[in-house]
Amino acid sequence: MRILIVEDDHKIAAAVKRGLERQSYAVDMAHDGDKGLELALNEPYDLVILDRMLPGAVDGMGILKALRQADNHTPVLLLTAKDHVLNRAEGLNAGADDYLVKPFAFVELIARVRALLRRPQQALGTVLVHGDVTLDPENFVVTRSGSPITLTALEFSLLEYLMRNPGRVITRDQLIQNVWNYDADILPNTVEVYIGYLRNKIDKPFDSPDLIHTRRGFGYVFGEQP
Repeated sequence: MRILIVEDDHKIAAAVKRGLERQSYAVDMAHDGDKGLELALNEPYDLVILDRMLPGAVDGMGILKALRQADNHTPVLLLTAKDHVLNRAEGLNAGADDYLVKPFAFVELIARVRALLRRPQQALGTVLVHGDVTLDPENFVVTRSGSPITLTALEFSLLEYLMRNPGRVITRDQLIQNVWNYDADILPNTVEVYIGYLRNKIDKPFDSPDLIHTRRGFGYVFGEQP
């Protein structure tokens, strides 16, 4: 899953990014309102963590309002140093989904992130199940036929995205946009390599039907084939 952090304090942003990446999220960062607005409107994110006070032509409230005016309903967690009830109400009324006051503990941040990503409008279940494969996004556990499978953080994110889109043809570009960081160093065959890693762990060791399929010239499909 892919998260955008818009925070002008580089130290806070870097710490949050490291913590979220340890939880297997792909994370992009922006340090001013202009870049934050550009990314939020033009890149596919599952969640935006947005500082209220930002340098640039637009602040956090401006980004939030622009998203909602563009009919973009990506969940937004608003960060602020202001703990006044009117400030909180203003953010929520503008379309924020949750509100966190600085300074905050990372354990609370990650709890709020997970809660937002579980909301029904995102069609996110707590545990994903497809055939004999289960994936638990909160505990980072994957099994097939009851046997645990060890995945790297990137492999886990790739499998999660595929399992959230069973039966659909997913293009290479869609995988890059939704699984890899915005500034990741993507080589021409990076996606193919990681799909190969997943097949070696999810399909090849098991007698069950293969679940990861290539549609040459189009992309990949997750699920049993007729």
